[in-house]
Parts: sequence; C-alpha cells; structure tokens
Amino acid sequence: MTTTPTRNRWLVLAILSSALLLITIDVTVLCVALPRLTAALSASASQKLWIVNAYPLVMAGLLPGLGTLGDRLGHKRLFLTGLAVFGVASLLAAFAPSPAMLIAARVLLAVGAAAMMPATLSIIRLTFEDEGERSFAIGVWAAVASGGAALGPVFGGLILEHFWWGAVFLINVPVVVLALGLAAWLMPSRPGQAARPWDLVGSVQVLIGLVALAYAVKEVAKRDASLSHAALTLAIGLAAFVLFKRRQDHLTHKLIDFSLFRDHGFSAGVTAALVSMLSLIGFELVLSLRLQVVLGLMPLEAGLFILPIPLAALVTGPIAGALAPRLGAMNLLWGGLFLAGVGLALSGLSYDAPLLWQIPGFALLGSGLGATMTAASGVIMASAPADRAGMAASIEEVSFELGGAIGIAILGSVLTAVYGASLAVPAGSSVPLTILDSLDEALAAAATLPEAEADALREAAFAAFDQAVIAVIALAAALTLATALAIWIVGRRGRMRARSLQGYYVGKI
Repeated sequence: MTTTPTRNRWLVLAILSSALLLITIDVTVLCVALPRLTAALSASASQKLWIVNAYPLVMAGLLPGLGTLGDRLGHKRLFLTGLAVFGVASLLAAFAPSPAMLIAARVLLAVGAAAMMPATLSIIRLTFEDEGERSFAIGVWAAVASGGAALGPVFGGLILEHFWWGAVFLINVPVVVLALGLAAWLMPSRPGQAARPWDLVGSVQVLIGLVALAYAVKEVAKRDASLSHAALTLAIGLAAFVLFKRRQDHLTHKLIDFSLFRDHGFSAGVTAALVSMLSLIGFELVLSLRLQVVLGLMPLEAGLFILPIPLAALVTGPIAGALAPRLGAMNLLWGGLFLAGVGLALSGLSYDAPLLWQIPGFALLGSGLGATMTAASGVIMASAPADRAGMAASIEEVSFELGGAIGIAILGSVLTAVYGASLAVPAGSSVPLTILDSLDEALAAAATLPEAEADALREAAFAAFDQAVIAVIALAAALTLATALAIWIVGRRGRMRARSLQGYYVGKI
C-alpha cells in the first residue's frame, strides 16, 4: 500500500474539501434560485419539489452501492470518475430548457456526487494515520459538509445577483477542472479489492425504495391527493426495502452490513447525521422561500440573512474534532443536537423579528450542527474496520443525504399541507382551487384580480404561509431535541452498563 507523503496529505484534504463543498452546496443552492427558475421554466408545484429533491434522494439511493464499489475499484478512481460526471451534469443543468431536463440533470449530478462522497471520507480515513490529525481532518470534512449545505443559499444569492439562475450550476465547472488535475497529480493510488463483488441489484432496490417513499409522502400532501396512488407507492417502497434487507442477509459481501448497527455509537451517529440534515435543509428551504416571496428580499439578501448558520458551523466543526477525544463523541452528539434544537426553537419564536434578534438562534443552530456532524463522522468511521471504510462512509453519507431528502419531502409537504389548510380565501373571490397548492399559485392568481381583491388574497396567502413556516420550524425543533434526549439516554445507559460490568469482573478477580 502506498503511503501518502507527509507534505501532501493536507493538500489532499484541500482537494477533497473543495469537491465536498460543491456536493453539499448543490443540495441547498436552489433554495434561493427556486422562485426565479420556477418563473423561467414555468415549473409546477410538484416539479419544483422534484427539482430540489431529485438530487439528495437519488444520491442517497446510490451511496450504498457506490461506497462499496470504491472498496473494490479504489477510492481515487471512483472519486475522479464522479468528479468528471459531476462537471458534465453541471453543464447540462445550467442550460436545461425545461423542468424535465433540469430534473434529469439533477439526477446525473447525484450520480457524480454519490461516486465522490464516500471516497472523500474513505481517503481521509486511509490518508491520516495519526489519530489526532485524523480527528481534525474529519472535523474539517464535517465543517465543510454542514457549512456547505448552510452556505448554499448565500452562494446562490451571490450568483443570482449578477447572473441567470443556470449560473449556480455553471460555476461548478472550473472548480471541477482544477480539482481533477490536482487530484490526479497529488492523490496517491491505492489498489482496491478487485475480487470483491458488487451488488447492483441491491443498489437498485435501495433507490426504488427511497424514490417510492418520497413520492408517497408528496402525494399525500397534495390538495387533490390520490390515496390509492400514495398507498401503492408506499407499498412498493416498503417491499423494496424488505427485499433489500433479505438479500443483504444472505450475501457474503454486503452493500450494508446491518450488524454495524448493533453498536450503539454507530447507530447514534447515523441517527444524529440524518436528523441534523433533515432539520437544516428543511429549515433553510422554508426560510429562504419566506424571505424572498413574502418579505421580497433579493436572493443575495436572503442568503446573507442566514449567513450566521454556515459561519458558526464552519468554526465549530474543526473545534469539535479537536475536542472529540477529550469530551467523547457521544457527548458531542447529544450536546450538538441539543444546541441545534434550541437554535431552531429560538428561530421559530423570533422568525418575524429584526435580524439582530434572530442571530442567536442561527448561531446556536449552526454551532450545534457543526459539532453534531463532526461527532457523527468520527463515531461512524471509527466503528468500521479499514477494509470497510467505503461501506461506513457510504452509510454515513446516506444518513446526511437521506436526512436532506426527508427534510425536503416531509417538511416541504408539511409546509404545503398547513398552508393549504390555513388559507382563508377572501369572500366573493373567484379564484381557482390551485391557490391552495402553493404560495406561487396564489400570487399568480392575485395578479389577475382587481386591486382590492388582489391585496386581500395576497394578505391571506402570506398569513397562511407564515403559519406553515412556524409549523415546520416547530416540528424540526421538536424532532431535534427528542433525538438529543434519546442519544443522551442511550449513552448514559451504556456508561452505566460498562461500570456494572467492570465491577462484576473486579469482584470475580
């Protein structure tokens, strides 16, 4: 095995971090671009959700298969391939002429990202042999992951201030080209396990399960929902996951070794990663929409409004990585989630206050997420043997991306459902029922009405949307705090069990 030269390992980390930044920014960059591209492409409410959700959802479905494929082919080879695919997909997305083409390009982006993302963490695991340096490197990785996702709206707003919506994808291309050249030159090649089989069938089963479940959630939240369609797709999704689990139980070389979840720390890390991304992306989605559509801020203004979240995450991630050996990963997990939950609660209470009063909530949310993601990464990677680094990395990143996809699917659907239920149509208004589907539909209908009726409809729609935003934030805060409490209880029981076993063996001696 080739050892990474000491002088190169930090450059390798910089290359990996730049690629990871592109991946995570693309999860949330459309939060601020959505109103503008919706108008440009005439996208429906359903198409808007799929434009946002196709990327994290497909990525989550492909990560288990592509993570273990990296163990077989070598992580550098898969990283370079994924980076090239990501660059091509960025070009296609930038110039997509229709919602369908943009969704297809986002799917291809997810393929490239799913190839790269497990490789980034696996290469860090194999490159940094010193435990202290590895903890710090994982802290940087986690800070980029959480900070990049939170930075997406800021980045998107800055681009949209001067260019058309497609530029949020086009800017990826020069970074991809530079990273490809540097990675091919500096990153050491390590042979994979060529004899290790790859389970394509299992990877497809996971993808079908995730897409079907997301479709079922979105269908239920629609105004004219078809419960039969929702039930059918729900059954398909559950069946796909059952078949996947049965298949994995009988394979020697598994995509996901479920025995890893018997480790309480591993399970806690996966759960914390999922919940933290669910809360972050769901919160950013609804807040960015409110800032632009209700308050009328420009995309850049909306992005800068929530800048304290990524700044806090970027600062806290490396600090948490350095403190992890001393404080303990489980303490960082529940403590970070608790801070994030408190930050969400404060944001919900002050959502209509001036920015100065909202900064403490944003800072607590970002700090908590930075610490949580760092601790989750460390726990998950430390729980797996080196020959399954790709599998462990893919499970962790499935948690991140699945959390993002669930956040968009469930919290976005809650937003739609509460908005539709709360909207009181002004008496005497002859407006289509489509105004119950989204705020965009209501504003479009208002533009066709006389001034007095239009003002009344807009006021009612804004009030309903605010109620929906509060409901989403409250749900995210409750889920985050409940998860923090659960992880604290699990960690406390583990410590008590360890002390009792130690006393037992001491008594025997």
